[in-house]
Amino acid sequence: MPFTPTEQFNAVIAAIDAVNAEDPRKIMVDGAEYPYETVYADRMTETLERMYPDASELLRIAARAQHIRRWQIPRDTYPRNREGYQKWRLEMRQLHADLVGGIMRENGYSDEDIALVGSYLRKERLKREADSQALENVVDVVFLAYYWDEFVAKFPHYDDDKLIDIVGKTLRKMSSHGHQAALALDMPPETAKIVMAAVEREKDTLAAMTAREAQ
Repeated sequence: MPFTPTEQFNAVIAAIDAVNAEDPRKIMVDGAEYPYETVYADRMTETLERMYPDASELLRIAARAQHIRRWQIPRDTYPRNREGYQKWRLEMRQLHADLVGGIMRENGYSDEDIALVGSYLRKERLKREADSQALENVVDVVFLAYYWDEFVAKFPHYDDDKLIDIVGKTLRKMSSHGHQAALALDMPPETAKIVMAAVEREKDTLAAMTAREAQ
């Protein structure tokens, strides 16, 4: 059954979009300039619709808010090491959860619904909660489809082995449904080479994951 948005849902999405429209960072798409996070949110929604046409209302909100006001806490405010990166990611996830939680509360959503969306954005219960895992799958497919080249350009010192390792870690966070969507992407040859090398390196782990899903 097609998703029928409520006025409450539409108000939340409009509020998320209004926040993301404030992003001072810009990106060019089809010859026009847009706020960076506006484009990201659109891509998240479009990919969610394609991968999960029956997505729940709360999952749709979480996908739209995945990077809400992401520019507020720049990465370079934390040390350039793994510990700094992890602390930054945790704070970003909590920021997104808090912001969308406030928007949902203003528009009459229950504390239970707000808590669920927050848990999805904090990446809680991956592999155990369907909507949380679905959001992770969409995030990773959007990354490979739209932001991989930007990522590689940002870290020119990463060799192929390092990039294969990064894609392998991404694949391990996904479910088989996410893998199928990722491998169906129309990737440039160089990207496809890295992704397929990661699939080969992780084949035993991915096979075991698929077997567990089937149980």
